[in-house]
Amino acid sequence: MTTAKRDTYTPETLLSVAVQVFIERGYDGTSMEHLSKAAGISKSSIYHHVAGKEELLRRAVSRALDGLFGILEEEHAREGRPADRLEYVVRRMVEVLIAELPYVTLLLRVRGNTATERWALERRRDFDHRVAELLKAAAADGDVREDVEVRLATRLVFGMINSIVEWYRPDVRGMSERDVADAVARLVFGGLRNVS
Repeated sequence: MTTAKRDTYTPETLLSVAVQVFIERGYDGTSMEHLSKAAGISKSSIYHHVAGKEELLRRAVSRALDGLFGILEEEHAREGRPADRLEYVVRRMVEVLIAELPYVTLLLRVRGNTATERWALERRRDFDHRVAELLKAAAADGDVREDVEVRLATRLVFGMINSIVEWYRPDVRGMSERDVADAVARLVFGGLRNVS
């Protein structure tokens, strides 16, 4: 039975288990023993797939970050008026967050205690900065309100989106990715867009 499990275990399924354990126990509170028990395989089997738990962390947060940065490369994020591009990016951020929920949850919980965590935090700041630049450009065009400071607006938008990891569950009926993305866009841009 154990041999069959080892034969069917893949780096992807191991990563999925590791992310759940990191979320439950915290990265610092997770040992290789915890990971091997959760995966139902030996520690040596884990080392067959990865160098250690930090490699699993890097793969996990990379998956979340790659999804977010990928948004910025999409056509609707690159072309058009900054306000329209910003709205597109906000919608897509919600969709990526939900599609990659455990990975983004882990990304939002890293604290900078390891080289991988510091790298992830730096990349997250870079992403946040790029979205803030879109908001600044939309404000410069007069498409968003001028009476809300750009840095504050950016933090509030990210706060709303990032809070989704705390309450959204895919098994809750009646709330699709699109429903949540539409609600966030309505709330954000109903308050931000300059209607004059």
